[in-house]
Amino acid sequence: MQIGICDDEKAVQEVLREKVKEFCPEAEIVLYQSGEELLLAESRPDILFLDIQMPKKSGMEVARELRKDGRKTILIFITAIEEYVFQAFDVGAFHYLVKPLSSDKFEEVLKKAIKQYEEMNRKMPEKEEKYLIIKNRGIHTKVLLKDIVYAEVYNRKIILHKMDSDIEYYGKMSDLEIQTGEDFFRSHRAYLIHFKYVEKYDASTIYLEKGKAFMAKQNYQEFVKRYLKYNQRKRKEWQI
Repeated sequence: MQIGICDDEKAVQEVLREKVKEFCPEAEIVLYQSGEELLLAESRPDILFLDIQMPKKSGMEVARELRKDGRKTILIFITAIEEYVFQAFDVGAFHYLVKPLSSDKFEEVLKKAIKQYEEMNRKMPEKEEKYLIIKNRGIHTKVLLKDIVYAEVYNRKIILHKMDSDIEYYGKMSDLEIQTGEDFFRSHRAYLIHFKYVEKYDASTIYLEKGKAFMAKQNYQEFVKRYLKYNQRKRKEWQI
């Protein structure tokens, strides 16, 4: 577990570091002198103590940018002014601490944050991933839906395009469309694309991480709407 401390005052950094070492000696502690330094770091801490009042980027601005990358960092704000407390919840803050820091309150908040971190990372029984069983020439093949980039109809067969291989079989695209669900979209009578692999698109073509698919003119508006909903759904899954 990595615990970060972002405060422009070195004296405050040292106080916080000593408190973290006292109550959570096994944690890796990372110090950041500014919000800019934190945002440029290659990794993000699991728990972050973030000062709100800092020069250049404030802690609140930093928190908003952190939330954009989808990382589930547990945010604990440090502030000398209580009026910022209400803004803290707008960026999904776990808690806030008011300077001067109380050791008892610090210990209470840190232990609750560690408990939440452990609950978030506790290994749960893995859900069975959705898949298809494809039959072709007497051979049955299991294909995970997450691995399908897109499907197309060619010479009366359906071809499932994956990043590493293609699988073809006799079947109906309408049946496949039902089986794959809301993460897929029928952009054209001959194409079914997986939103996960979309790189760019226009009114006539969808460019995927592997290959491309045609877009029927009458399906374009529905595609845009569904793709937006897909991305909104994924963002919610990434949030705390």
